[in-house]
Amino acid sequence: MTTLFHGGVVWTPTMTTDALLVGDGVVQAVGADALAAAADRKIDLDGGFLMPSFGDGHAHPLFGGLESAGPAVRPCRSIEQIVSAVKEFADANPDQEWIVGASYDGSLAPGGLFDARWLDAAVPDRPVVLRAWDYHTFWVNSAALQRAGITADTPEPVLGEIPRREDGSPLGTLREWGATDLITAVMPARDEAVRVAALGTAADYYLARGVTWVQDAWVEPGELDTYLAAVRQGTLRMRFNLAFYADPRHFDTQVTQYAAARDRVQAAGSPLLTAQTVKFFADGVVENETGALLEPYCSGLHSHGMQLWEGDSLAEAARKVDELGLQIHIHAIGDAAVRQALDAIEYVARHNGPRDRRPVIAHAQLVDDDDLGRFAELGVIPNMQPLWAQMDALMTVLTIPRLGTQRADRQYRMRTLESSGAALAFGSDWPVSSGAPLDGIAVAVSRCTSEGEPVGGWTPQEVLPIEHALTSYTTAVAYQAFAEANWGRIVPGASADLVWLDRDPRYVSPSELPALKVRATYLQGSQVYSAAE
Repeated sequence: MTTLFHGGVVWTPTMTTDALLVGDGVVQAVGADALAAAADRKIDLDGGFLMPSFGDGHAHPLFGGLESAGPAVRPCRSIEQIVSAVKEFADANPDQEWIVGASYDGSLAPGGLFDARWLDAAVPDRPVVLRAWDYHTFWVNSAALQRAGITADTPEPVLGEIPRREDGSPLGTLREWGATDLITAVMPARDEAVRVAALGTAADYYLARGVTWVQDAWVEPGELDTYLAAVRQGTLRMRFNLAFYADPRHFDTQVTQYAAARDRVQAAGSPLLTAQTVKFFADGVVENETGALLEPYCSGLHSHGMQLWEGDSLAEAARKVDELGLQIHIHAIGDAAVRQALDAIEYVARHNGPRDRRPVIAHAQLVDDDDLGRFAELGVIPNMQPLWAQMDALMTVLTIPRLGTQRADRQYRMRTLESSGAALAFGSDWPVSSGAPLDGIAVAVSRCTSEGEPVGGWTPQEVLPIEHALTSYTTAVAYQAFAEANWGRIVPGASADLVWLDRDPRYVSPSELPALKVRATYLQGSQVYSAAE
């Protein structure tokens, strides 16, 4: 069956036209050629805007889907509201041994430090574990601390931190993997049916926002099993690429398993599931003062932050991953972590020789001037989260006090990196922040909050033109995925992965972009979401 889309704007994105013909799941023709062809059915775009569907180059879809399986703490705007939501959920689920939820606003408590006793008031008899928005931090109650054996005598873990009260007892906030792993090691695993259903929840979320491909940027063996179960059950409804997690504490064992894990995905035979990437964490986050900086934090509390891979260990680990033919994807927030990541990629290229490797540095929140040009020189894709480039509470309450104004004003230099020749791609880091591309694009083209603050934009020299922002969420993500020949563009032969918006985003104000309606989303020519449903 062939379908003609007409009566609106078709953005390819290399050109703008007025018609598109789709057949057998792929683009057959555009413009006059499409209008001249016979079509089995016609869809009137009603003055709307048809473009390639969005891709999300860095996210955590399983985590996002699982949030709906716990207490609804994300909308809460006070500690009291969080505690109330936890109590309400616990009372409604008396058979759940552990109460697990996400993701609370870490700026609600001074310094992001939350007390176990606040949760004890809601649930004193069962463990409660809440993840913060950054997913690098836990807030737990006393029962959870007891189950994990975390006491005043527990030493500070490697690659983690246990904030304490004056008497040395654990406060109830745990930072980074070395600390949070003490809890996850004793938590029961989620039932597989719940996890598979969470992938469905994530697909519902993304397809309604015009996204058809997601880079899952943190996959451990249990998550791999969940994806493969969804393939077996026929419930995978959008494209995913898996990035296997590389832990510096266990890498020597993990690296022997990556090829077999990739082979399991290939053997599953789903055109929607790939596994071609390995995810490294070079540091933590600025809000915890665990992001690795070249110069100390203003408070001096953690000095330069936390580098998770010592010496040349990141470079050596990246080299081994590259030898397997897998893509390198490195979380790097602070400028010291970004430099270490760039150095590692340069080392890989020097030792393993040239190939089309498309390494990714995710976030790149703070990049030293001397390193800005290295992204393009080394062929490194900066995958950035445009929604973060605004003066919201996270920025004003937690980030700027730690970095200082001068250094804070050098964050998220998206326009600078793009102008240098780097292949700027976008991701959301959902559920850390909104997974709606239009939310992020609104900030990318304005550097303003939803209230329009500050007037003229924060660091306005980094504002992106609207078409550049749209491309960074489409064509550039397809390039990151090694899929530019298949999707991310509307050209004959490409997969008909499309999103239909009710208005042309190029001609509305930034503040209006999040309100644009996704009328329909198409994957391989089939409608997978409709606003009428």
